Amino acid sequence: MADDTAMNRSAAIDMSVPRHDWTLDEVEALFARPFMDLVFEAASVHRAAFNPSEVQKSQLLSIKTGGCAENCGYCSQSASFDTGLKAEKLMDATAVIAEAMAAKAGGASRFCMGAAWRELKDRDTPKLATMIAGVKALGLETCATLGMLNADQARQLKDAGLDFYNHNLDTGPEYYAQVVTTRTYQDRLDTLKHVRDAGMSTCCGGIVGMGEARRDRASLLHALATLPEHPDSLPVNALVPVTGTPLGDRVLKTGEIDPIEFVRTVAVARLVCPRAMVRLSAGRETMSAEMQALCFLAGANSIFVGGKLLTTPNPEQDEDAALFALLDLKPMAAGGVRAAA
Repeated sequence: MADDTAMNRSAAIDMSVPRHDWTLDEVEALFARPFMDLVFEAASVHRAAFNPSEVQKSQLLSIKTGGCAENCGYCSQSASFDTGLKAEKLMDATAVIAEAMAAKAGGASRFCMGAAWRELKDRDTPKLATMIAGVKALGLETCATLGMLNADQARQLKDAGLDFYNHNLDTGPEYYAQVVTTRTYQDRLDTLKHVRDAGMSTCCGGIVGMGEARRDRASLLHALATLPEHPDSLPVNALVPVTGTPLGDRVLKTGEIDPIEFVRTVAVARLVCPRAMVRLSAGRETMSAEMQALCFLAGANSIFVGGKLLTTPNPEQDEDAALFALLDLKPMAAGGVRAAA
């Protein structure tokens, strides 16, 4: 367990200055802080780097759905589970670009493309390059999540104009084997290294509410905060339970993560990665306006918009417009992201 010494040490440090030497006990101590103090400090750190009234709108499109060889226990797209999802082929580039145009018209400044693959195949790279270049030409930031990459593939995506590559760690290393066994933690770290070495920005976070303990949540954020470079974008996902998946079936029986504990996770993410875009990602469909407001106060400053997040529900555009009006928020312009340090 975290001790008072670790908590006092972390509290005494200027939290707005990025660190890469966090200990797991220090991160867990942040979780244990009084809730009001934790959120206040996270809000203060957030304001040191970002306009608290601006939230980035991103849109995520599944460009290749289902049939994935991985056995991630939360995922509706795994070929290992019977979730009723039909596998589809890679979309045509013109259709993807048309979706990106609609996303921009709806207020998105970043367009993300996700494919249900274990790893990128070289044969698909030219088609992806066409998609990326077409989306980039619209003035949108580009992001992709395509599974594992090697160094040469990362360079090709960078050359095509890809700004961000998403590759989540999912959870802390100690709990990881309870989530997926077909890909190692080191595999994920290696892909992130290839992305950094190619000069792309990283989008890397995880999922909470999968049955993990608080220390596992702290371990995830510790892993992110001790990377050679902090993630430029840090998604915090709440598990969306999908019937037919091992973790989804378990959570449907035991209950989802406590909302206050989720807000704590967002606040700690902001504190340990103070200059990252902290994205309030999956699970917003069931979050109240009040819960989302607390997340924004605690340092979240990016969301996914549009009615679907890959294959799971997401708030519709009119719902988010009403939320932004209620909280006096405004969309962040493209290029408004500050680089992590």
